[in-house]
Formats: sequence, C-alpha cells, structure tokens
Amino acid sequence: MLRVLHYLFHTRNYTFVILHLILQGMVYTEYTWEIFGLCQQLEFSLYYLFLPYLLLIVNLVFFTLSCVTDPGTITKANELLFLQVYEFDEVMFPKNVRCPTCDLRKPARSKHCSVCNRCVHRFDHHCVWVNNCVGAWNTRYFLSYLLTLTASAATMAVVSTVFLVRLVVMSDVYLQTYVDDLGHLQVVDTVFLVQYLFLTFPRIVFLVGFVVVLSFLLGGYLCFSLYLAAINQTTNEWHKGSQAWCQRCPHTARPPAAEPQAYRNIHSHGLWSNLREIFLPATARYERKKK
Repeated sequence: MLRVLHYLFHTRNYTFVILHLILQGMVYTEYTWEIFGLCQQLEFSLYYLFLPYLLLIVNLVFFTLSCVTDPGTITKANELLFLQVYEFDEVMFPKNVRCPTCDLRKPARSKHCSVCNRCVHRFDHHCVWVNNCVGAWNTRYFLSYLLTLTASAATMAVVSTVFLVRLVVMSDVYLQTYVDDLGHLQVVDTVFLVQYLFLTFPRIVFLVGFVVVLSFLLGGYLCFSLYLAAINQTTNEWHKGSQAWCQRCPHTARPPAAEPQAYRNIHSHGLWSNLREIFLPATARYERKKK
C-alpha cells in the first residue's frame, strides 16, 4: 500500500492525468447522451447547449499547456538569470543558499521539487493532475485551466438543473398530492420532487449532483488561487508563511533562543503588476530572446 501511495504522489506518473481525462470523458458522454438531445426537444438554445463543449476545447488546450510547459527549471545555464529576478527577503528566502540536491544557488522564491527532482523558479506546488510543477512559466496556463474547468462544470450544472426544473414545471408534478406511509394526503415538497426525479432520471440527477459539488470545490480552489495571484504569493510561500505565523504563537513550544523572524510579502507591487508578472513572466521573455 505504501509503495502504491509513494508511486502515485511522490513520483512523476500519468495516473491522475489519465483519470482526469476519463472522468471528463464520462461526464461529457453522459451530458451528450442524456441531456443534450432532451434539451433540444425542449427547444433550448443551441448556443446555450454548445457552451460546455466550447469550454471543454479551451480547457483541454490549457490542460495540455500546463502538462508540457517547463515551469521554470533552474539549471547551470540560467542560474545567474534567475538570481536577479526576485529580491531576497532574508527570512523565507535567504541569500547564498545552495540546493543540496541540484548543487545550484537557490534564487528567491524557488524550491526543489522532490517529485520532479529539480529546482523550480517561483515554485507554487506540484500538481498530480497535470503531472508537472506549477511555476513561473506555466502558472498562467494552470490558472486558465482551472478557470475553464470550473466554468465548464458550473455551466453543465446550470444546463442540467434548468432542464430538470423545466421538466417539473411542464409536468405539473409540483402541484400534485400523494399519500404517505401513514395514509395521509401530502402536498408534493422538495424532497419528494428530488426522489421523483432520481427515480425517473437517475443518471441525470447523479450527474447534476456530481457537477454541482465539483463546481463548489473547484470554485473554492480557484478563488484561493486568484487571491494568491492578486497578492503575488505562491502556495508554497503561503504555506511557509502560515507555519511561521504558527511558530510565533505563544502556545507553541520552541527553544528560548529560537525567536522567529516575521515574514512579510515584499513581492507584491499592486494588483495589475502582480497579474502581469504571472501572465507575462519576464524571465520567459529573456529566455526566448537568448534563443
């Protein structure tokens, strides 16, 4: 079991990439097979129905770019270039520190990824779903991938929900009554409607539940990622900053001499500058000019 977990989460492999594509294929197959044709019969707008497919195409483009784009691997050739990009804060990123694995000087905001076995410039995190690190050169693709994935799930959830609501309205089920287990006459309520729809369209109701939950999960993570982008902070820096804050807590046990220094984000220069840094990374332009 430990070997399997180590293989899945601590080595580069395509397991989650394949799983991602299978799940996405299953969801879109169900949408096409069950919902698309029925919505056409109910005269839904084709633009409305084709929107999930458009988002799928865009999402797969950014998914591929997130997978194959170099996140900003630090090598002997570009080490000096990366050392000049960001200022050292001497708290989270002190000067003159070498990576013990790569034997390279560590630029500010970089980190050695144990999964990929390389140092990455402006390291954010290693994502098993794209089988790649998210760093300076592919953060823009990853954010776009996450945005279009969230949008496609939310769009599919809306289309499917509107379809079910229209069915209920057209059938007048919500105006009916039923006899409960005790023999009492009851007015149709929300619980009864959900049970009725699940018995009539079980796969569609399951799909709606899945994409709704997925939309909330992805939406929450997207908001967190956009917040970090807006303040020019990486997930790695946020995590280290949280640990540093915890260490300053008076209830945390530590040696008397080990007084932690306060971490301050010195890399945020305003919303638009922060976003421009992510979507137009300077070092990528320099590398292209050199080639």
